[in-house]
Amino acid sequence: MGILLGLLLLGHLTVDTYGRPILEVPESVTGPWKGDVNLPCTYDPLQGYTQVLVKWLVQRGSDPVTIFLRDSSGDHIQQAKYQGRLHVNHKVPGDVSLQLSTLEMDDRSHYTCEVTWQTPDGNQVVRDKITELRVQKLSVSKPTVTTGSGYGFTVPQGMRISLQCQARGSPPISYIWYKQQTNNQEPIKVATLSTLLFKPAVVADSGSYFCTAKGQVGSEQHSDIVKFVVKDSSKLLKTKTEAPTTMTYLLNATSTVKQSWDWTTDMDGYLGETSAGPGKSLPVFAIILIISLCCMVVFTMAYIMLCRKTSQQEHVYEAARAHAREANDSGETMRVAIFASGCSSDEPTSQNLGNNYSDEPCIGQEYQIIAQINGDYARLLDTVPLDYEFLTTEGKSVC
Repeated sequence: MGILLGLLLLGHLTVDTYGRPILEVPESVTGPWKGDVNLPCTYDPLQGYTQVLVKWLVQRGSDPVTIFLRDSSGDHIQQAKYQGRLHVNHKVPGDVSLQLSTLEMDDRSHYTCEVTWQTPDGNQVVRDKITELRVQKLSVSKPTVTTGSGYGFTVPQGMRISLQCQARGSPPISYIWYKQQTNNQEPIKVATLSTLLFKPAVVADSGSYFCTAKGQVGSEQHSDIVKFVVKDSSKLLKTKTEAPTTMTYLLNATSTVKQSWDWTTDMDGYLGETSAGPGKSLPVFAIILIISLCCMVVFTMAYIMLCRKTSQQEHVYEAARAHAREANDSGETMRVAIFASGCSSDEPTSQNLGNNYSDEPCIGQEYQIIAQINGDYARLLDTVPLDYEFLTTEGKSVC
């Protein structure tokens, strides 16, 4: 019987220990004077347990005083001292941490986190944990310099940009901006704020800058030196248009060379002129390339014109030969017809018996016709009628 009662008591203690939420709070937290601090207070939510009340209390003397209360009606700050400085997290289930801003030295104390849950059987369970808040004055850390844009420390002229100096420590922290000078001169103070603003930035703002930070505790701290460069937008535009300008100048020079055909003089003058000032020189290979292209164009045009002229001459010659061949064929046909009708020896005997003409008129008539044909043929070809004697001799032999 005693053993049974012991087992029941052990099970009750186990449920009470592991079946209910447990608060997790650190023993102590240290925050910077005039800074912000977070007092953690968390638990693991359990199924069936509903949070109904959250309290934060601070030890004042012998009795704790409620400074924050959260219930079904909302959040309530109970002390005027914490108005605007106190906030309790509510976004993450199981996290009821306390945030305090602008810490004062009298904020040092013991703070209690208390949470009440509704259990599945309708009862309420309360848990609380105490943590100690320590406030101390922290010396200023080494400041860092950043820019307020994605350009870094090299920006175009006319842009609105700022340099920011940031340091950690107990506020208030005072900042001073300096610009270094040449010839080992003392830096110039340019601003007394944490932000150095250029509105807009000009080329004269280029230089080396650094900032200092000084707090209530510790010595003054210096940042690293940063080189701030402002580029002249007009030079950027000139760089973009420099290539077309140079090409135009090169084309003008090439045109002058083509007109004068004085290659040596023009090229020497061009090289002397481009070497007179920086930014106006032209590579030698570019000059050679332009000259080569011009020569290729000239040779190509000359070749095309020569081919066209040769083609026209061959066409005229072929036309003359064809015309002469037609005329020659026509003359031969006429001569054969004359021979066949008047002077052929193949005529029938019956016709020769009745023919009262002699051979001499036939020879004279053939001679006149052949002479006329040969004359026309000579005038057509605009040459000496070499075939005249040949045709005359042939006619006489035939007749």
